[in-house]
Amino acid sequence: MKTFAQLGFPGRLIAVEGLDGSGKSTQIYLLKRWLEAEGVKVYFSEWNSSDLVKSATSKGKKRELLTPTTFSLIHATDFADRYERHLLPLLRAGYVVLCDRYIFTAFARDVTRGCPPDWVRGIYSFAARPDLTFFFRADLEVSLNRILDGRPKLKFFEAGMDLRLSSDPYESFRIFQGRILEQYLAMSEEFKFTIMDANQRIETQQAIARRIVSEQIDLDEFRRRSPLPLPPPVQPQTTAGTEEDSAA
Repeated sequence: MKTFAQLGFPGRLIAVEGLDGSGKSTQIYLLKRWLEAEGVKVYFSEWNSSDLVKSATSKGKKRELLTPTTFSLIHATDFADRYERHLLPLLRAGYVVLCDRYIFTAFARDVTRGCPPDWVRGIYSFAARPDLTFFFRADLEVSLNRILDGRPKLKFFEAGMDLRLSSDPYESFRIFQGRILEQYLAMSEEFKFTIMDANQRIETQQAIARRIVSEQIDLDEFRRRSPLPLPPPVQPQTTAGTEEDSAA
């Protein structure tokens, strides 16, 4: 699988992956703000955000109607829509595109839910590999505590309750996310993930991420051009000139 740079795209794509609660969304948000402050042309996209399927996904989750195969196909539709309508055009326009989750989320989650690995990869075979992929690796307890710090309980699907792993959502979360972690680690070498210690302080992780981005991507190539210079200010007429005009 070739990267966008290897395929000759003017832009570059940076993806972040990690377990729920790993802090990857916080890190990519901070990365986006930093790149914007540096004057870099940036576009951001997140998993399961296409208007084409967002409402269908939401309804399916609420009614618990989604089988592993249906779940996989809906997410693939979401990704394909965003890939063709948003990611590719911006990469052709020379933007740095940031993705909160990429196809590796499907490779890990869908396989953990029982979908055949070759079948899942075949669905996403049209997608190129990111130019840089961060994998934020956090301990399961750290991820769980971060999630519960923001809301009172786990969501049904993030805990893997649809797989009937355990009647206890917290134990189900540990089993489900642990299996997803195994999938991520198994493909980390194949897809050249940059593994980040997500147990560290937010500021420490962000400093490391910025250094790696600066080292691997020439950001000067993606900075916005300076705005056009403003026209010179109109010089006010002198008092003498005004009086002469009046006299004339």
